[in-house]
Amino acid sequence: MQNNTLEKHHILLTGGNGLVGKPLTQALLEQGHRVSHLSRTPSVIPGVTVFGWNVPDQQIDAHCLDGVDTIIHLAGADIAAESWTPARKQEISRSRTESIRLLYRLMGERPHVVSSVISASGIAFYGDRSDEILTEQSDPTSDFLGSICREWEAAVGEGKDLGLRIVTFRTGVVLTEAGGALPSLAPMVQSGFGAAVGSGRQWVPWIHLQDVVGLYCLGVEDGSLNGVFNQTAPELITNLQLMKALARQLHKPLWMPAIHAFMLKLKMGERSAFVLNSTRAVPQQQLQQRYRYEYPTIDEALAEIYP
Repeated sequence: MQNNTLEKHHILLTGGNGLVGKPLTQALLEQGHRVSHLSRTPSVIPGVTVFGWNVPDQQIDAHCLDGVDTIIHLAGADIAAESWTPARKQEISRSRTESIRLLYRLMGERPHVVSSVISASGIAFYGDRSDEILTEQSDPTSDFLGSICREWEAAVGEGKDLGLRIVTFRTGVVLTEAGGALPSLAPMVQSGFGAAVGSGRQWVPWIHLQDVVGLYCLGVEDGSLNGVFNQTAPELITNLQLMKALARQLHKPLWMPAIHAFMLKLKMGERSAFVLNSTRAVPQQQLQQRYRYEYPTIDEALAEIYP
């Protein structure tokens, strides 16, 4: 529902057609904001102006910044979609870093009114940390996923030299029927073959999609919000607790033995880190004080997704 008390912004989204970008675009429009997209392919989206760009060729429509005061940077090649060959790893990195640098270069070449950049990053920044409670001040990991997040955040952070407010959300496992982890987990549970993965004791930093959208909207609305934030739900759960909660919600037993970590590493290689890493990341109190989570517990989140 549109809130007429909010200051209205003109927002440029990269990655606007993605899992988060689509509902975020709709939420921003409903709040009365003006929304534009940068896209590699021409498209017609009601209420949205779409500008073209080609990051590998460093091409961009110079008019995309006209009147824009806020950039939300979600663009990036899908990390889970393909095997991590050297070429694919390079594409994953450049799609995140060179894209925002292309925008910064354009900002340096022509007048603009951009004051804020709100960017995605990943909770993979921290890597596999067992039971350690991870805050935004915790050290990064040196593995591939952690390196991608560091490079991504560093590229976005170059906007500080342009006098921009920078907000970075290290997003956890996004729960939604539309994509991500649940569409692969739910059918296994529904068929009676659901199981924990690895030890099952690894921490899963999850968040409901609607709260991801809500936090990006907060970043747009609250000009005092600045810095890096763990974009995760306040409830901390393990992989086994997640699978048990999913089984409860789907009214199915969870009786299968855990899937051995060795099997996942054999099948997925480095990408097995998505499900085997233990990342006990918590959102800072400042964020919890400013934002009221719609789905703070896993049971509430799954009840909305699978009513």
